[in-house]
Parts: sequence; C-alpha cells; structure tokens
Amino acid sequence: MTDRTTWLWSLGLPATFVLLWSTGFIGAKLGLPWIEPMTFLAVRMLLASALLLGLAVIMRAPWPKTPIAMLHTAVAGLLVHACYLGGVFWAIDRGQLAGVTAILVALQPLLTATLAGPLLGERVTSRQWLGLSLGFLGVTLVMTARTEGGVTSPATLTATTIALVGITIGTLYQKRFCPLTDLRTGGVIQYAASGLVFFALAFFTESREITWTGELVFALGWLVLVLSVGAVGLLYLLIRHGAASRVASLFYLAPPVTVFTAWLLFDERLGLNALLGLIVVVIGVALVQTRPAPSAIRG
Repeated sequence: MTDRTTWLWSLGLPATFVLLWSTGFIGAKLGLPWIEPMTFLAVRMLLASALLLGLAVIMRAPWPKTPIAMLHTAVAGLLVHACYLGGVFWAIDRGQLAGVTAILVALQPLLTATLAGPLLGERVTSRQWLGLSLGFLGVTLVMTARTEGGVTSPATLTATTIALVGITIGTLYQKRFCPLTDLRTGGVIQYAASGLVFFALAFFTESREITWTGELVFALGWLVLVLSVGAVGLLYLLIRHGAASRVASLFYLAPPVTVFTAWLLFDERLGLNALLGLIVVVIGVALVQTRPAPSAIRG
C-alpha cells in the first residue's frame, strides 16, 4: 500500500466522513420548523432513492444477485436509516436538544465494540477500550454546555435509544451480511425500504403538511446530497474496508465538530469544558484508529 493510499484510508476519508456527518443536526434544525419529522424523512428517502437509482442505471451498477441478498440490504438500511434517523428527528422535533441527543447516540462506539467481538470475531484491545472510553468522556464534556433548556422526556429518551440501537446493530449487520453490496444499488434498496416505513408513519401519525421555504429546500438538498449520498456512502465504504469498532469510533467526533461548526456559523461560544472535551475526543479516537485491527485494510 502506498503512502498516499494509507493517508487516504487512515485520515482523508474518515475526516471527510466526520465533517459531512456532523452537519446532520444542522440540517434537521433548519428543516423541522417547516415540516413534520416523518414526512421530512419520507421525502428525503424518496429523493435519495431516486437520485441513486438514476446513477445506478447510468453507470450500470450491479444489483444484489439473490432475493436474500436484497433482503439483507434492506434490513441494514432499515436499521441504519429508519431506526436511527426516525428516532433522532422525532426526539429533536419534540424539543429534546441536539446536544442531549448527540450524547446518547455517542454511546454507539462503545456498544459496537462490545458486540463486535461475539458477532464479528473482532478483538478490541485494552488500548482501544481506553480510547473508546475517552471518546465518550470527551463528548460528554463538549456537550454539557449545550444541555440547558429543552425537553427531555421518557418518550424522547426512548426514541433516542431506538436510534442508538438501530445504528449500532445496523453497522454490524452491514459488515456481516452485505459488506460487498454496491453502494449505488444498495442505497436505492435501503432508502426505498426506509422511505416506505416513513411514509406509513407519516400517514398514520402526522398531518403531512409542508411549508415550502428556502430553509426547508436547502435542508432537504443538503441532507439528500451531502448526508444520504455522500456521508452514508463513505460510512459503508469505511465499514467494508475497516473493523466495525474502529469505524464506529468516528461517531465520537461528530458532536464536537457540530458544536465547533455552530460556533463558526452562529457565534455560539465554546466553554472550557467543550475545549477540553475536544482534546479528549481527539486523543481517544487516535488511540482507536492508530491500533491495527484484525480486519484492517489490505493493500
């Protein structure tokens, strides 16, 4: 493996993924005042599925060869998209602060590392456990300054827990059952399946009214192109070529980057705890990422 390829996989792609993934909460914040959460996600999934379908047809991308392969792809998508996004958007729409939601979802790397051993045969070293623990500590420090106000209820906590469990199991499921699925055709299947679930939820639980504004159009465009196509594509690419526990540790960086972006865009000041947390998170992720894993990328 060349130095350039090593840099790309060890730093370039993970850094790009974190930057893109961290904008998800900002997109939700911009869009949710003008549309209900399940309706928002149903439209997003429909647009993302249609976009990837067009790319798949033009580029003649391969489809899963068997119905079972298609089913596995759909299940992974329902876990990663329907459970995770549905839980997060619903909790934020009900008044739970993005910071609180991010802290709870940030438990995902620890949960992934706990399950990766028995389910995937990955060995998580003591050094990696230390890094994962430091990552969670750092996220907590970063977000403590952003948890004042808002509404946290048993219902929002339940929705966030569903999101946490969904993306954790979905990451492992994708790695175990459909690691080689083409990202274009796989995305079509996953977004279409998730869109059907969101449309059903919107039909039975929401008014489905949409107020079209510049903010909503921008949020939809950003979430479809940058998140659903760009960030999720990178996530599955990293899952395919790296250990699940190492890829999961990248989620620790998203909440701090979101806070930093909010400071740049909206002049939201970072306190001492947040600055200290950023340093702790970087150290924790470095401990996980720099330790070669059994299923690391081969040149």
